[in-house]
Amino acid sequence: MDITVLSVILVAVLFGCLLLGLWVGFALLAVGLVAMELATSAPAGPVLATRVWGSLNVWDLTALPMFIWMGEILFRSRLSSDMFTGLSPFTRRLPGGLLHVNILGCALFAAVSGSSAATTATVGKMSLPELRARGYDERMAIGTLAGAGTFGFLIPPSIILIVYGAAADQSIARLFLAGVIPGLMLAAMFAGYVMLWSLMNRDRMPAPEPRPDWRTRLRALLLLMPTVLLIVAVIGSIYAGLASPTEAAVVGVVGALLISGLTGGLGWASFKASLVGSAITTCMIAFILAGASFLTVAMGFTGIPRMLAAWIGEQGYSQFALLSALLLFFIVLGFFLDGISIVVLTVSIILPMVQAAGIDPIWFGIFLVLVVEMSQITPPVGFNLFVLQSITGRGIFEIARWALPFFLILVLATAILSLFPEIALWLPGTMLSR
Repeated sequence: MDITVLSVILVAVLFGCLLLGLWVGFALLAVGLVAMELATSAPAGPVLATRVWGSLNVWDLTALPMFIWMGEILFRSRLSSDMFTGLSPFTRRLPGGLLHVNILGCALFAAVSGSSAATTATVGKMSLPELRARGYDERMAIGTLAGAGTFGFLIPPSIILIVYGAAADQSIARLFLAGVIPGLMLAAMFAGYVMLWSLMNRDRMPAPEPRPDWRTRLRALLLLMPTVLLIVAVIGSIYAGLASPTEAAVVGVVGALLISGLTGGLGWASFKASLVGSAITTCMIAFILAGASFLTVAMGFTGIPRMLAAWIGEQGYSQFALLSALLLFFIVLGFFLDGISIVVLTVSIILPMVQAAGIDPIWFGIFLVLVVEMSQITPPVGFNLFVLQSITGRGIFEIARWALPFFLILVLATAILSLFPEIALWLPGTMLSR
């Protein structure tokens, strides 16, 4: 069968399955089965069984359920309220005031949860009522939370970086290191925008709050201490070479249980709920990974990835032209698919042509995650938009409009990362070359 016709059929099958409401993992399996039947005489059943088992029998994926469970535990603890109380004395005098709590709170929670949706929900449930009560502009409060909630994808320990590492066969420790500086850069860009906006819209800002005394700041530091210690224990153990990502994930779970137990935020009911929540999320990701792995093999039989790579090579695109095209491609995909689905669906096809263009796969992982973050705040399938809709009762498209400046900042951050790739590559090259 002609490859162009086959490609059209496979795309139609994929979107047909998704429109019918089939789970993403099963939709990928269906596309793989159709590709195998149309493109090769190889037996689909044995290939399916072998690839599904092989895709899940990966040691690095052991870290995935542990980091998810850690986030579920902290989601049900008092961590979010302690973070708001702890951060507010240090931000209330800055231009933008307590709006910075959304940004810093999301950055801190992302560093102990690895989930974008959990970060948005946890920080939002605590910060939005407080900001509303103090008279902050609701549009800006929701917009900052929608944008900053995406930090859960980039700042390690990121679940999606683990998924990318498994799908692309790359070091998860290197990916975690590569995400640190871009994550901090993005947080600084968001904070800078909030400062600039507040200075240009003084009439939409509440009156300045009194300067906190040193006792208030000391109490705030004590409230932040458990979060900081957990970040140091999890991320620091990886960076220092004391633990693998999987071992660090276990450290994180133990630390999360201790924090929740000592602060009184974890009862038997919430403990069981955290186990159930982590099991559901892990199984969802496992199905997607299994389906994507089988689809990767099926696409290999069709020859479509080789054709695409050869076509890209024949065009003589520069790296920047290729990345610009991929940026637009991923933004469009983000309108219809969630972040994890985008990663596992495209990595097997995109990565060979990216490597053929001389682009580092570790750097490309960070580039991909930055672009996937945009999908969290683009309708109609932006997960952060759904989370904020449930918290605020506002419409998805209304929230997306308020998050638009932060979407544009994400685009700018992606451009900066493309111009200066060492932003992502310097830290893993320095830390892991010792």
